[in-house]
Amino acid sequence: MTDLSFEPLTPVSYLDRAAAAHGDRVAVIDGELRLTYREFHDRCRRLAGGLAPLAGGRPVAFLAPNTHVLLESNYGVPWAGSPLVAINTRLSAGEVAYILEHSGAAVLVHDPVFDELVDDALARLAGSGTAAPARIRAGEEYEALLAGASPLAVTPDDERALLSINYTSGTTGRPKGVMYHHRGAYLQALAMVGHTGMSPSTVHLWTLPMFHCNGWCFPWAVTAAAGTHVCLDKVDPARVWQLIREEGVTHLNGAPTVLSMLAYAEQAGEGVPGDRVVRIATGGAPPSPAILRRMAGLGFDVTHLYGLTETFGPAMICDWRPEWNGLDAEEQARLKARQGVGNMISCTARIVDDNGADLPADGTSVGQIALRGNNVMLGYFKDPEATAAAAPDGWFRTGDLGVMHPDGYVELRDRSKDVIISGGENIASVEVEQAVAEHPAVLEVAVIAVPDERWGEVPAAYVTLHAGASVTEQEIIEHVKGRLARFKAPKTVVFGELPKTSTGKIQKFVLREKAWAGVERRIQ
Repeated sequence: MTDLSFEPLTPVSYLDRAAAAHGDRVAVIDGELRLTYREFHDRCRRLAGGLAPLAGGRPVAFLAPNTHVLLESNYGVPWAGSPLVAINTRLSAGEVAYILEHSGAAVLVHDPVFDELVDDALARLAGSGTAAPARIRAGEEYEALLAGASPLAVTPDDERALLSINYTSGTTGRPKGVMYHHRGAYLQALAMVGHTGMSPSTVHLWTLPMFHCNGWCFPWAVTAAAGTHVCLDKVDPARVWQLIREEGVTHLNGAPTVLSMLAYAEQAGEGVPGDRVVRIATGGAPPSPAILRRMAGLGFDVTHLYGLTETFGPAMICDWRPEWNGLDAEEQARLKARQGVGNMISCTARIVDDNGADLPADGTSVGQIALRGNNVMLGYFKDPEATAAAAPDGWFRTGDLGVMHPDGYVELRDRSKDVIISGGENIASVEVEQAVAEHPAVLEVAVIAVPDERWGEVPAAYVTLHAGASVTEQEIIEHVKGRLARFKAPKTVVFGELPKTSTGKIQKFVLREKAWAGVERRIQ
C-alpha cells in the first residue's frame, strides 16, 4: 500500500511549492535581473539537468559572491543528485585546491571575478596529480549549460542523505568538511522563517555570505516564505541603504561588523523610511548597547543568534520576551547580547562539565555548551575520528564555554579553543602560527586575537627571532599573506621574548590580558 503520510523532507521542495503558489511573483532581484518564482524554478531544474551528467552524483563546487548563480546552486545541485560545496570566496588558492581535492568535486562553477584564483587552484591540483573538476564560468558558459539542458529533479529517498559539505577551518590548519542532511536543512529553514517573521511580504537582502553554513539555510527559508531574494555581491553600506529604500528590504543577516557599517554610514540619514522596521539577525560578537540603541533609532530590530557550521548556522536564538519591552535600554541591550535558547526545532542546549554532567542554571557555573538534534551535522566528511571526538556521548561539544541563567538562557563566557573571529570569519590561530613560523627568521610565535574597532577582533603575532636574525613587521605580514587567505594574516607583529611557564609552554593568556586590558572582550 502506498504510504500517504510520509514524504522525505528536503529544503528544495520549498521551491516547488513557491513556484506553484507564487509563480508570477518576483523571487530574485540581482541588479537589473528580475526572476519570478516560475522562472527561478525552471532555471534551477535546468541547472540540475545540466550538472547531472557532468557530476554523476559526485559533489559540485560553487565559488561566487552572493549572485543569483550561487542562490540557484542551493536548488540545482541537490536536484542533480549531488552534494553542494559552496566555497568561501576569501580563501587562498591552496585552500581552494585542498577543498576541491578533499571533497572530490566533479564540477566547479565560478564567477569570472575569480578566474586567477581558480587558475592557480587548478594548477596546484594538476601539480599534485589530482584530476581537475569540470570548469564552468558564470555568464555565457553557465547560461549555455542551462539553455541546453532538460529540467531535472532528483529527490532523495533518505531525508538524511548528504545535501551539502561546508568547510570550516575550526582550530586546525586543515579545514573540515561539515556534512549537512536534507532533513536538517528543511527544519532549520522553517525555524528561521518562524523566528524572523518572514512571509510573502518579505524582501530579504543578502548581506550574509551564502557560503557561510549555506547562508544559515536562508536560501531555502526565504523561498519557503515565498519572499523575495535581493542579491548583493559585496556589502557596501551605501548600496545597502539604497536597496533598503528602493526595494523595500525587510530582512537581512550578517556579522556584527555589518551593523556597525550600516549604523555609522554617511547614507544612514534618518534611517529606514516610514514606519517600516528592518529585522536583522546577527551572529558572532554580542552587539554593544551603543550599536543596539543606534540601530533601534534607525528602524532596525536586532536579534542575536548563536551557532556553528556544525549546527546549520543558528542553533540558538535570543528569543525576545514581550515582558522585557518595559525595561530600560541598557538592561534590554544586556539581555539581547545573550546567546539565548535553542531555536524552535532544536533540542534544549546543555551546559556540561568535563564529565558530561549538567551544571546548575545559576548564571555562574561555567561549562561547555553541548548541542544535539535535527539541525546538527551528520559528521565530518572523511573524518570519523574527528566526528567521534566532537560528540563523545551523542551531544556535540561546541568548544565554547558559557553559563545558563535561571531563565534558561545561555550566555557565553569564554572560548576553549583559540579561534579568532574577525568580521564573522573564523581564523585558526594555530594555522596562522604555522605560517609565521615558516619564515626563516622566526624562532617562536604565538598568535592571539586583539581588539579592533571595525572587525571586533583581528590576529596579532608575537614573535621571537633567531639570534642575529632581522625581519620587519610588514615582511612577516606579507609572508603570511602569500600562504593563507589575506584576512588571516596578522594585522600587527610584536617582537620580543614570549611569556612561558616553568616547563616552557607559551602563556597566551598573559598576552591576551595585556592586549585586552581595559577593553570589554565580547566572546563571538
